[in-house]
Amino acid sequence: MKGYGRLVAVVLIAFLGLFTASSAHAEKEQLNAYTIWSERYANAIFSAFTKDTGIKVNWMRFSSGEVQARLEAEKNNPQVDVVFGNMAEAFVDGVQKGLFDPYRPKGAEKIPDAFKDPKGYWTGVAIDPICFMFNKKFLKDHNLNPPSSWQDLLNPVYKGQLQMADPRTSGTGMYRLLSVIQAMGEDKAYKYEKALSQNIQLYTKSGAGGALPIARGQAAGGIFFLVDALEMQKKGYDVVISYPKEGVVAGIEAMGLVRGAKHLDLAKRFLDWASTERMQKLYEENDINLIPSNPNVPVSDPALDISKIKVLPLDVEWAGKNRDRLVERWINEVLQ
Repeated sequence: MKGYGRLVAVVLIAFLGLFTASSAHAEKEQLNAYTIWSERYANAIFSAFTKDTGIKVNWMRFSSGEVQARLEAEKNNPQVDVVFGNMAEAFVDGVQKGLFDPYRPKGAEKIPDAFKDPKGYWTGVAIDPICFMFNKKFLKDHNLNPPSSWQDLLNPVYKGQLQMADPRTSGTGMYRLLSVIQAMGEDKAYKYEKALSQNIQLYTKSGAGGALPIARGQAAGGIFFLVDALEMQKKGYDVVISYPKEGVVAGIEAMGLVRGAKHLDLAKRFLDWASTERMQKLYEENDINLIPSNPNVPVSDPALDISKIKVLPLDVEWAGKNRDRLVERWINEVLQ
């Protein structure tokens, strides 16, 4: 019996060792990520990656500015391996602050060069233009057409009735500012933003923050990325989307490798996977209102056809390198 007991003990120890090793391996098979995408969108993407690879993703959602602030605070001890879905200019800003490492994902060859960093610091996964979104009842009650010019938003009827994102914390706010700069020139853009501030009810922390209040009639309208405006329409709210004739810029939503990533191999596997047509086809399958950066991925929703709107060119490198300066100028010349 003593020999049998020793045998059981040996088998038990071996089993526990195997279980511990398996548990440690399973624990290693986890990726950490930051994203600015909505919970529904992010969950669809990360769940699909886990289903395809078996790798669990621990992710947290923040606004664009909050992601940048966290990465800077955690620079010497990174808490995530990848950033997914942030704006390309935010990556440019992060590169000059030493927050990212270059990596050219396998499968990104089919994504046009215009949507990728030439040195591999970021890869664009979606395109999203700026637009106007207004409550139809407000427009009807005030006998107004949907705005079709940046100047239309200065109408006194909108005093205290507009909600839009704060560029200090939001990529949407930053791209509104960049749109106005590209449409008017920098100095005129800040004078315009100052005049527009007279009609602002609230600058929201996140880009989509004002969408629901406008949809419910608590505000007249605002400026959003198309993805958030379409979300309100598809939820059945009576809102109208329009564009200024002077033009808007389209944001490139991108991903990149965090410098010092603690799960480097898993991070590269995710970036490879997320560069494939398979990933971008998930947009339509999951009703994600984004335009794929890969031209081979078909889009059937006519609302995502931006060929009929004026999209202004944007030097992403310039925007990223001037991000802090432009925001600081907005604080000094618009808020004060």
